[in-house]
Amino acid sequence: MNDPKTGNLNKRAAPPAAPVSAQIRARVAAAGRRFHANDNIAEFIHGPAELKALEDEVAERLQALLESLVIDTASDHNTRGTARRVARMFLHETFKGRYHAMPPVTEFPNASRLNELMIVGPITVRSACSHHLVPIIGKLWIGVLPSERSNLVGLSKYSRIADWVMSRPQIQEEAVMQLADLLEDRLQPEGVALVLEADHYCMQWRGVKDESHMINSIMRGAFLTNPELRREFLQLVRG
Repeated sequence: MNDPKTGNLNKRAAPPAAPVSAQIRARVAAAGRRFHANDNIAEFIHGPAELKALEDEVAERLQALLESLVIDTASDHNTRGTARRVARMFLHETFKGRYHAMPPVTEFPNASRLNELMIVGPITVRSACSHHLVPIIGKLWIGVLPSERSNLVGLSKYSRIADWVMSRPQIQEEAVMQLADLLEDRLQPEGVALVLEADHYCMQWRGVKDESHMINSIMRGAFLTNPELRREFLQLVRG
């Protein structure tokens, strides 16, 4: 449309871009996928630049939170930059299992036809309660009964896989199920067993301030159907 005074074409202002979090959320919704606290959404983040933009947005929102908590981040040298540090921690450390793809895990065939019980642990795992975002820290034991068709992975890879699953806001019961599902899918073993013993700081730091632990186990395949195998695993884990 011509401006009668200038003869120039009037250009409509481009609508402001949606926040990067809204763009990612729209992609997840379009794919019909959920984005619960303990879900991985890395495939919907378009590369490092967009992840950095998400970090910027989270830092901005955290700065607003600190201001609502009446914390002076301008003159207090201890909290100056806290919003950025926490945003970086969430996206790249404590919740990295949501925003980063699973680390590479080299698999190799069971050429020696191993079929004996293998136990890995204790693996130190760290997570955060999805109710209050405070730490869950514990010890994990993984039992695997391979078969001739199983894939095998190196010892350190169990720790990497466990860390990737646990580095999300979680509840302990769902975390061990997610990990068991992943190990079954990747390894194709005769059986998988997990025991996780953890301290929940949502109990120890707040609320009832009780120091009790939570222990739960998952048994799949041969560990579920063979009582002797299950007993052997549990006895070895308990020492």
